[in-house]
Amino acid sequence: MPRANHVRPESVASRWILRHRPPEQSLFSAIYGLVLASALVAALDVTDENADPGQDALWVLLTALAAAAAHGYAHVIAQRASSDGAATMSRLRLVLAEWPLVAAVLPTVGILLAVVAGWWSEATAVDTALLLNTVALFGWGTWAARIAGYGWPSSCRAGSLDMLIGLMIIIADVLID
Repeated sequence: MPRANHVRPESVASRWILRHRPPEQSLFSAIYGLVLASALVAALDVTDENADPGQDALWVLLTALAAAAAHGYAHVIAQRASSDGAATMSRLRLVLAEWPLVAAVLPTVGILLAVVAGWWSEATAVDTALLLNTVALFGWGTWAARIAGYGWPSSCRAGSLDMLIGLMIIIADVLID
């Protein structure tokens, strides 16, 4: 007969993951969110179409939510495959732990909503979002490398490589439009 205070191992593991989630995991999600936001804002910026920045902001946010849910659910499936398969609240926590991905797209969503408010033109907002995300990719990449124990020169190289992803998206946006 099981003891009343017995706690399932996967429940303990997922609680530990959320409380002691390595910063690398959150940084991974944030960097992924920045790349996702940049790619979406570039793809939604079509020159010959009527601008709808409110709808674009909604698409960026919904896509980030879907990507976070899919990534979290992938963790759930992996956990289910490695344990008894019972559904627990700990699995919901694994999905919710992907919040940095969604948080990373919020500045882009805010910039697009500034167009809806009439503060900027769509072209200015897209350029600003792409530039901001590219600079943020450098910062997050550098920070991730520092947390991993790299020195400043190596960390800056890692941040520069992450920044190149943003620059590639900017170049693709210019060439495709």
